[in-house]
Amino acid sequence: MSKTADSDDRRRFLGQAALSVTALTFLTPSSLFAHAGKQKIYTVEQIIDLILKDGNLKPIADTVDTIKSGRADQAVTGIITTMFATVSVIEQAVKLKANFIIAHEPTFYNHRDDPEWVKGNEVVKKKQALLEKHKLAVWRFHDYCHSLRPDAIRYGVVKKAGWTQYYKNDTAALTIPATTLGELVKHLKNKLDIQKLRIVGDLAQPCSKLAIMPGAAGGQRQVSVAEAEKPDVLIVGETPEWEGVEYARDAGLLGSKMALIVLGHAVSEEPGMEHFAEWLQPKISGIKVTHLASGDPFQWI
Repeated sequence: MSKTADSDDRRRFLGQAALSVTALTFLTPSSLFAHAGKQKIYTVEQIIDLILKDGNLKPIADTVDTIKSGRADQAVTGIITTMFATVSVIEQAVKLKANFIIAHEPTFYNHRDDPEWVKGNEVVKKKQALLEKHKLAVWRFHDYCHSLRPDAIRYGVVKKAGWTQYYKNDTAALTIPATTLGELVKHLKNKLDIQKLRIVGDLAQPCSKLAIMPGAAGGQRQVSVAEAEKPDVLIVGETPEWEGVEYARDAGLLGSKMALIVLGHAVSEEPGMEHFAEWLQPKISGIKVTHLASGDPFQWI
């Protein structure tokens, strides 16, 4: 190599080194860490869009899954999943510095969250004021939640009960190892953390095939599933007593071996929203997703 070429290479190397030193002068330790720790900012609308996209959910035209409080463009500081956005859940969200509540059921006591469902409702007004005070966004996640595959609510119950290995085809029916109705009741109370259950049936009767319908599917749907699946036990969240309950009672008196277990609406679907929090957290970086159980509203005396 000639002396001229060697000299050119040396100048080029020194020039590149100088540029590197200049660049490092501006990349102080604090700026390096600031860059590394920079988190993506999500808005409420972006979180909702992410859920629909990652869940492969098609738009539902006439859905109750709308924003009930807050703004679509507000930045999210933390996410709470729950069954009902109760006053207690709202207060806990504030303590956790989470400003986005994703609730499975209505916030204002009717299916479409119409604040004028009962004119001049003072409880609604106070709750709206509380949400506005803390700038909390609330989005209902009901229709889309049940549209996830598997259905997030029913799967959450199956998962918490320890029955995922028996859950096939995302249907209400599944078959577990043979047990008695009494032992099944104990199992559900323990696994789902439910204080009291209501039962129609003989606690000594054997059971294996179950039909699981958390929430309030309605008496007609519940009876339709019972007729189609012929389960040993129909497990529901709640049912109108003059429909599902009386059907189960008369069915037993007429020779059917099907029992009925009523879990309670809130506690029957809560495991699904807990499962949804676990589903959502890995998809969002830098924002904490916390499940807060709204709990059983009843006192048992």
